[in-house]
Amino acid sequence: MEHAVNLWPLLGVGVIILGFVLRFNPMMVVAIAAIVTGLAASMPVVQILSAIGTAFVKARNLPLIILLPLAVIGLLERHGLREHAQAWISRIASATVGRLLIVYLGVRELTAAVGLTSLGGHPQMVRPLLAPMAEGAAENRFGALPEPVRQRVLAFCAATDNVGLFFGEDIFVAFGAIALMHTFLLSSNIDVEPLHIAVWGIPTAVCAFLIHSVRLRRLDGWLERELGGQRAAAAAAGGNGNGSAAKHTAKSGE
Repeated sequence: MEHAVNLWPLLGVGVIILGFVLRFNPMMVVAIAAIVTGLAASMPVVQILSAIGTAFVKARNLPLIILLPLAVIGLLERHGLREHAQAWISRIASATVGRLLIVYLGVRELTAAVGLTSLGGHPQMVRPLLAPMAEGAAENRFGALPEPVRQRVLAFCAATDNVGLFFGEDIFVAFGAIALMHTFLLSSNIDVEPLHIAVWGIPTAVCAFLIHSVRLRRLDGWLERELGGQRAAAAAAGGNGNGSAAKHTAKSGE
C-alpha cells in the first residue's frame, strides 16, 4: 500500500530562499523557516518551540567559535596584515595572479586531502592574505587596477579556495560525504570500503586542479590584454617625461 508523502514542509526551503533574496536578517529567516516547516508538518506549537530551544542550547558555543577567529583576523588587519602581504608579493617580480593562485590551489587541495580543511577559507585566508597578495601581484605588473578588474581578481581568489577545498576534502577518508556515500551504497547492497571511495576521489581532484589551473592561466592572459596597453602607455609617458626633462636640463646648461 502506497503512502502519500507530505511535501508541505518544503515550504521552509522557500522561506529561506525568499528571505535571503530579500536580504532579511538571516537569524530571523531561519527561525521563521523552522516555524513554517513545523506547522506544515502538523507539529504542535509547543513541540516546535521545544525543538528550536533544544537546537539553540546545543549550538550555543558555535557563535564563540566563529567570532573569535574573526576578531583575531580583524586585529591583524588593523595592524597592517593586508599591506604587508601586498608589499611582500610585490617584491617577487615573476609573480602573477594566475601563478599565485595555482600555487594556492595545489596547497589547498593537498591540505584538505589530509583533513586540514581549516587552514584555508574565505574569512581566515582569502580576505586577509590571498586577495591582497593577488592584488599586489597585479598592481606590480599593471599599476592601479580598475574596479571591475579588481573585483574579477577577488572572485577568482574566492573560487580557487572553493575548488581546492571541495575536491581536496573528497580524498580524506574520514570526510562526512564519504561516510554518507558509503552508507548509501550499503543501503543498495553495494559494499565498498570508504578507503576505496576516497582513493577514487584522487582522479577527480587532479582533473579539477588541471582545469582550474588552465582557467587561472587564461586569467593572466586576460589581464595582459586588458591592462597591458595601460602599462605600455604608462611606460611611454614615463619615457617622454624623462626625455623632456633631459632636454630641459640641456637647455639650462646652455
